[in-house]
Amino acid sequence: MSTQNPAHTKDNPQSNDQFDINESSYKTSHAAVRKARRFALQGLYEWLMTDHRFEQTGKSEWKENPPHDIAARTRASNAMHTVHLGYYHTMMREIPEQIDELEALIAQHLDRQIDQIDMVEHAVLLIGAYELKHSLHIPYKVVLDEAMKLNTHFGATDAHKLINAVMDKLAAELRTVEVEADKGTGYKQKKQQAKAAQLNTAQADDAVVDKDNTKQTTMDAPKSAEAEQQPRQSKPRIGLKPKK
Repeated sequence: MSTQNPAHTKDNPQSNDQFDINESSYKTSHAAVRKARRFALQGLYEWLMTDHRFEQTGKSEWKENPPHDIAARTRASNAMHTVHLGYYHTMMREIPEQIDELEALIAQHLDRQIDQIDMVEHAVLLIGAYELKHSLHIPYKVVLDEAMKLNTHFGATDAHKLINAVMDKLAAELRTVEVEADKGTGYKQKKQQAKAAQLNTAQADDAVVDKDNTKQTTMDAPKSAEAEQQPRQSKPRIGLKPKK
């Protein structure tokens, strides 16, 4: 699918050029996708703070900062040659379009109103919810890990608890089959299984030792009693002849 390059605005003399978001020249590596997330987070944060907030507060006539304009300015003012531009533009287009649906998914796992969370956390959760729901080619563990990295890079120090809790619940809801298939194979589960195996081995060894000790005690008991009943014989003194 081809669409007009948002960076080519009326202020750009190349406004008639076209670009393909799936163009092979675009970087598509893991690092390029990560950079796309970071630029998308910044763009969504700006949009949430301006147009979306104005719309929520009934000041929609002030809306002059739509997502495609933000994306255009971002491309014009940043070196984007190492960014997965296709994924960046997809998130900047589809997340605002699906804002109500994504916020409904997030809100059911919050202990407060969604408009009461920090705007960076809001943007992180929107990206995470979108990827869990639509980017099925990305493993859910990668989505969760990338959400935590976004928060580490842009968010508050203590926000990781909220991000982690909500993302875990969203993963269980949106990637049920994947999460269920992964149960019992994680590091914590393996560690618990190894600890349980060690405990069972130790208990088995203790049982063998106790059994051996009991057997040895039983075998030694008659000998001790018999030895006590026999009279003690006196040894002859050295240098004395025995009496006739």
